[in-house]
Amino acid sequence: MNITIIAIVAGVVLVGAVVLIIAGLRASRTTQEEQDPLMARLAEATQRGDVVSSLEQIEMQQPFNQRVLIPFLRRIGELSTRFTPQKVLEDTNRKLELAGNPGRVDAATFLASRFVVALVFGGLLLMVGVLAKTWSVGRITLVVGIFTILGFFFPQLWLQSRIDARQKEIRKAMPDALDLLTICVEAGLGFEAAMSKVSEKWQNELSIALLRAIREIQLGKPRRDALRDMADRIGIPEMTSFVAAVIQSEILGVSLSKVLRIQSDQMRVKRRQHAEEEAHQAPIKMIIPLALLIFPSIFIILLGPAGIQISRTLGAGGF
Repeated sequence: MNITIIAIVAGVVLVGAVVLIIAGLRASRTTQEEQDPLMARLAEATQRGDVVSSLEQIEMQQPFNQRVLIPFLRRIGELSTRFTPQKVLEDTNRKLELAGNPGRVDAATFLASRFVVALVFGGLLLMVGVLAKTWSVGRITLVVGIFTILGFFFPQLWLQSRIDARQKEIRKAMPDALDLLTICVEAGLGFEAAMSKVSEKWQNELSIALLRAIREIQLGKPRRDALRDMADRIGIPEMTSFVAAVIQSEILGVSLSKVLRIQSDQMRVKRRQHAEEEAHQAPIKMIIPLALLIFPSIFIILLGPAGIQISRTLGAGGF
């Protein structure tokens, strides 16, 4: 039975490898005609003044994920894009923007990573099940299926956690950033110059978002569109209301410093409300670790000696 399972796994891996090699060769032929990444890296190194002896040296200077992992996922993503609905790609791009696009990957590459992680999780558990000769075929199938499903949803859960962490960091930094923005505007700086000062003051997700909006404005995008796009990339109500207030003050001719002062006070109140909300949710979140981890240990410590004494007494009485 173990030999049969190993043969099936080897056949599946061999077929998958052949399919990926063929797809990679076809994709490499099409992309190599358009641009050569090694030549682009050589030109970049030449502009920096670096001394290189060959293109292989430039290639080996890249990190392992840039040389192997990301190109591998990109090839799979190009192959799976043909069968992926457009709405799924748009939703994935939207979530990547909300997360700050960690890893600088596109939607197709991220979707391909879900299948790769699922295969890795399932393959590892299959190898463990084959090596553990005491496992039955049904048990191996159940465990491999469960971990394959977990591996498929793991990148999505990781991305959602990055979105939540980024939004929380931006929400926490907004009141202080708006205070500095208000001070800069009241000192006589323009709105773009004040945003530039704020982005130079801190190194966090909010400063990166502001710096990107400044770059878009410098490249010719209207301020309203750049601010709206920034609010869409962050995706929190506080930033949306701030952008709407700034645009409204520009349209109506209201003093921008007064609007920023009001927005700063409102952001501080909302941050306090979020902190109180999380504090009220803490007792509910503590129920699970209390019920599963702490209470059983307390019961064992308190009732363990009594249980031993009762068992000894009943055993002495003939039971």
